[in-house]
Amino acid sequence: MINVENLTRYYDDFCAVDNINFEIKKGEILGLLGPNGAGKTTTLRMLTGFLRPSSGNISVKDFNIQKDLLEIKKLIGYLPESAPLYYDMIVYDYLDFIANIRGIESNKVKERIRKLANLCAITAVMHKSIGELSKGYKQRVGLAHAMMSDPEVLVLDEPTSGLDPNQIIEIREIIKEIGKQKTVILSTHILSEVEATCDRVVIINQGKIVADGNTETLKQAGGKQHFLNISIAGVAFDEVKGLFKSFNEISEISLINHDQNILNVKVKCISEKDIRPDIYKKIKETDWILLDFHRETESLENIFRDLTKEN
Repeated sequence: MINVENLTRYYDDFCAVDNINFEIKKGEILGLLGPNGAGKTTTLRMLTGFLRPSSGNISVKDFNIQKDLLEIKKLIGYLPESAPLYYDMIVYDYLDFIANIRGIESNKVKERIRKLANLCAITAVMHKSIGELSKGYKQRVGLAHAMMSDPEVLVLDEPTSGLDPNQIIEIREIIKEIGKQKTVILSTHILSEVEATCDRVVIINQGKIVADGNTETLKQAGGKQHFLNISIAGVAFDEVKGLFKSFNEISEISLINHDQNILNVKVKCISEKDIRPDIYKKIKETDWILLDFHRETESLENIFRDLTKEN
């Protein structure tokens, strides 16, 4: 659907986006994740044709951004971080105005506005002035604006920035509903947003892509350090510590709780090697009863911090 090749953008001598490559499949919700100033907004502006790349190429379907910019813009709906709304207009009048600008046939305008009002949950405020609305409702009106021409690709720059928790959940649900039919690209630095909404994550830092994959894949690949959670019956904590001391890969053994003869411990491993088979064999040699044994995946927050920390 979308192919980005060697994309680079300079502002004078400053390289905001540095030779990045990625593909986006049709129907995918992609999260562009990174700290402030990482190059997310610049990347989105190039994808939507608002900025010309210094070098590299973007293709959407069979169109090339160097030669078919207008055709690509027809395929994309774009909602910047601050929705470009006319605050003195009534919501319905504003969407009617946008429909006319986008060339929607006059006999289809009312039906299109009705569908967008339902999708974006703004039916209750269609009669109100945009300036009276909360930021959450303004974002929804901006979303309806971006969706007016029924684009195949929807690009959202920090769509939940400045919203309260309830508004974030509402916008998130709308995005997931839109993602059932559209390709969606959203930029954010909110980790929970990515985990709850996106099929795939591209993490960008200092203009470069530092990770690309779904959240579970990134967690599994999140560095050498990991933890094992083990529940055992019929054993004391000191016995477990004594048995596990023989493993060089284990740096720490912590007692979570000891309740009703069941011991729950957390084991910190400092090696990429999966030592679960070795631990299982050791426990099997005893008369302990193993109730639970699983690896705790790395949190996306820790992965993000490791990948985007200053050099």
